[in-house]
Amino acid sequence: MTQSHDPHATEAEQRLDAINKKTGRNMPQAIVTAVLLVAVILACLLINVQLFAVLVDIFMVLALWELRVDFAVAGFRIPFVTLALCSIATLASVFYAQDHVVTMGLCVIASLVVVAVMATLNLTLTGRTDTAVRGKVLADGSMAVDMPQRSAIDNVAVSMFTVLYIPLLASCIIMPLTFNGHPVSHAILIVFMPALSDTGGLFAGAWLGKHKLSPRISPKKSWEGLAGSILFAMAGSYAVFACTYDAAIWATRWWVPIIAGFIIGIAGTFGDLCASMLKRDLGIKDMGHLLKGHGGVLDRVDSILLAAPFICLLLWATGL
Repeated sequence: MTQSHDPHATEAEQRLDAINKKTGRNMPQAIVTAVLLVAVILACLLINVQLFAVLVDIFMVLALWELRVDFAVAGFRIPFVTLALCSIATLASVFYAQDHVVTMGLCVIASLVVVAVMATLNLTLTGRTDTAVRGKVLADGSMAVDMPQRSAIDNVAVSMFTVLYIPLLASCIIMPLTFNGHPVSHAILIVFMPALSDTGGLFAGAWLGKHKLSPRISPKKSWEGLAGSILFAMAGSYAVFACTYDAAIWATRWWVPIIAGFIIGIAGTFGDLCASMLKRDLGIKDMGHLLKGHGGVLDRVDSILLAAPFICLLLWATGL
């Protein structure tokens, strides 16, 4: 008994394979993961904004774990437990303190000092981390499973960079929850608009992308994708603002979503490029594998982290 093959199904599979190859992602998996993430984030925001702040803490700790493994592939050692504790303390302090900016600055400075001291210690990989490192090396197709040894100053530099990359930028996700009385809309703008921008860039790049944006850093990025990112972010920002503010505010601030769209599209794309440079320097393909279809947590939040300070400043400066 022979099996019949549906030519339409084969053609659809070929188109899906072509899209996956062009975007560098498993799109069905990416869509399912994105839907689940959206549901969890919205549930936290609707129940209590403090739950959303806790969710940010959890994601940043997971990002630090992935970053520890990624750096260890290249021989760098960062004090994960110290970084995690400093991140949680910084984000919680920024959320609950009255002077959020000063608190953020003091916490980041204290974190830099503590992390620098801990990074000078002779850190060794735990068995679980060592297994994760070796598994990542093999998954990325490298034959070198012996990680190089780095000096103490290298570990200090990388650890201090991590403080600036995770707790400092993540504080700008937390801070807009605390001013002008619109925590839910601010959270949606900061978290979902970069993701929407990324989606617009993916689709525009997949179907229209011909002119490479930065072929040496990220061959899949295109100028058409950047335009799609900006347009999607702009449209999404208008939707968020339309559902949040009344007509009187719109009359004087109709231009804010336009600026927000440009900021999110450009900063988000720059965040993706920075993550691509980091991965290339470390010799890895993905920052992690915790999110199906999206790679690691940092692969998902890199654009959010880079866009957050600019969105935070825009919302504060315009009084929204």
